[in-house]
Amino acid sequence: MTTKEEVLDALKVVVDPEIQIDIVTLGLIYGVDIDGGNVKIHLTLTTPNCPYGPALLDQIKSVAEKVQGVENVELVLEWEPPWQPSEELKVMLGIN
Repeated sequence: MTTKEEVLDALKVVVDPEIQIDIVTLGLIYGVDIDGGNVKIHLTLTTPNCPYGPALLDQIKSVAEKVQGVENVELVLEWEPPWQPSEELKVMLGIN
């Protein structure tokens, strides 16, 4: 059976093209629900107007579909709570 950890590990290869950090470390993944071979990924983007958003979503779905045992992937794009960088991420990015 596929686990949440397997899906999250796989998603670490998906990198935000502007920030150059993977989407898991960025905190863009809000949750992963698994029901047999069905995976539902709750996520957000750094901004609702992200020009790379559609391509990023396609990449996330493609990567998740390759995890062993996954038969179907549903992405649930959420805007609440809005994405905010963690304190650790702020340090990584040099944001005060």
